[in-house]
Amino acid sequence: MKWVNHEIVTGVISYALTHDPLLALTSMVGAIIPDRIEGNPRTTSHYWSWRSRHRGWSHWPLIYLLLALLSAQNASDLLHPADITMSHLIFWGSIGALLHIVEDAACGKVPLLTPWGKHGLKLFTTGSVTEYLFAIALVLLCCLAHWLLLSASF
Repeated sequence: MKWVNHEIVTGVISYALTHDPLLALTSMVGAIIPDRIEGNPRTTSHYWSWRSRHRGWSHWPLIYLLLALLSAQNASDLLHPADITMSHLIFWGSIGALLHIVEDAACGKVPLLTPWGKHGLKLFTTGSVTEYLFAIALVLLCCLAHWLLLSASF
C-alpha cells in the first residue's frame, strides 16, 4: 500500500479504538516505520536492490509484537489512558507497524513466522484504484462499527 493509505487506515482504526488523537497519531507514525527502515526507493541508486530487500526483516511482525507486549507490561489502560506514558507511545507505534504489515499482506507477501518465509494475498496492486477503494472501505467499516457501538450503548 501507499504510505498515505497506511497512515489513514491505521489512524482511523487506532482512533476508533482509543478516541485519542495522540495515540492515533503515534500509530500513524508506526505505520510507516517498516518501509522507512528500508529506505526510499527513489533515492536509492539501484531500485532493484531496494526491491529485493523490500518487505524483509523490517516487515516481520514478531519484532513489533514483542515490542508491543513488552511496552504493554509497563502501561495501564492501553485504550483510554488517563496519562499517556512512553510505554503507551511505544505500544501504539508498534500497533501501527503491525497494522502496516497486515495491510501489506492484502496486496502482496510479507514475512510471517520467519523473516524469510513470506505469505499474503494479492487483492490489488499498490497504487491502483482498487487500493484506494480498499482503504476507503476499511475507513467506512471503522466508522460504521464505531457508530453501531455508540448507538448500542445508549
